[in-house]
Amino acid sequence: MGSGRVCGGGTFARPFSSSSSSPHLSAPPGPPTETASTSVTDTVNGSHHFKIDGYSLLKGMGIGKYTASDTFTVGGYDWAIYFYPDGKSLEDGATYVSLFIALASEGTDVRALFELTLLDQSGKEQHKVHSHFGRTLEGGPYTLKYRGSMWGYKRFFRRTALETSEYLKDDCLLVNCSVGVVRSRTEGPKVYTIAVPPPNIAQHFGQLLESGRGTDISFEVDGEIFNAHKLVLAARSPVFRAQLFGPMKDSNTHCIKIEDMEAPVFKALLHFIYWDSLPDMEEFTGLNAKCASTLMSQHLLAAADCYALDRLKLLCEVKLCEDVAINTVATTLALAEQHHCIQLKSVCLKFVALPENLRAVMQTEGFEYLKVSCPSILTELLQYVARIGEISSVSNVCANDALDGCDITGRRVKPRI
Repeated sequence: MGSGRVCGGGTFARPFSSSSSSPHLSAPPGPPTETASTSVTDTVNGSHHFKIDGYSLLKGMGIGKYTASDTFTVGGYDWAIYFYPDGKSLEDGATYVSLFIALASEGTDVRALFELTLLDQSGKEQHKVHSHFGRTLEGGPYTLKYRGSMWGYKRFFRRTALETSEYLKDDCLLVNCSVGVVRSRTEGPKVYTIAVPPPNIAQHFGQLLESGRGTDISFEVDGEIFNAHKLVLAARSPVFRAQLFGPMKDSNTHCIKIEDMEAPVFKALLHFIYWDSLPDMEEFTGLNAKCASTLMSQHLLAAADCYALDRLKLLCEVKLCEDVAINTVATTLALAEQHHCIQLKSVCLKFVALPENLRAVMQTEGFEYLKVSCPSILTELLQYVARIGEISSVSNVCANDALDGCDITGRRVKPRI
């Protein structure tokens, strides 16, 4: 007999069958995902100025022969301007000058826009311009197939017209070439915005100096003690590197005495080494006078040269060029000579040589120091003074003898009829 057994009125849970469904196991399909991207085509632009000096000497060099500019880079490719004084084509028989721009580096199918301009030197700005820029092109940008490919004009200008035009002045032509290299890229959606702060390593090193943490060397300068870090000094200055870690390093590298330097100057030197910038000169000198700032820059330039801190030396040179003045220029000129600051020396010489400045500068104490410390500089100064005197003399002669005329030497010449 097959009777079933029931236990205490309980019931059994029915298991899920494979055919049963649940909303937790499958979801209705959502909307399709949409994405987007953009193809961006633009140009990387650059230009080059080409001065052709001595045009008359180039004539007759031969058809197909050229003089070329230096190469210049635009859009990752090198370019050069080619000028043919007797033309590029034999059939034109040297009637025209030719002007071309050429691809000077390796490249395949480089697409670019070009503009060749012969500059009007009369000041009327009636330049001769051949340009791809700013107009609709039927065939699009020009394509250069390989290195040496050119774009330009065999008949850029008739020679006879050029030689009587305002484009030729003092036997010189001025050419400007603009290149726009075409580039394409695809941009997708930007899904992030991350602001990257500017570099702050100098701030961290500067704060390290101010905190005094981890210092392992001291300097005694004019009775004051300055603490620093050997590795930082060695990384910034080859002189400190040799002094602290070289084979001839000082036997006592715990406290080094610095001679012939004032404490504020050494403090400013350390400021630059850690902060990589000039300090506030007024703050370091405790004075707001311009001459005090100039004096600090003079001392700091000498210190920078002593420790081979080239960037600091240039910063001081720029500051001294800006602050050139009657009462300080002679001392600055002596420093420029002693520390090989060519541009600063030139600025000072030109300033002193001016008639309205020379007498006043000669009465300063700095000029006496200049005569003793750098006597050879006086010869150069006299040459500057003589040059200014010649120019002034020529101007006066030309003004007084305008009817007769004069050349650059001041000699009278007959007027052209």
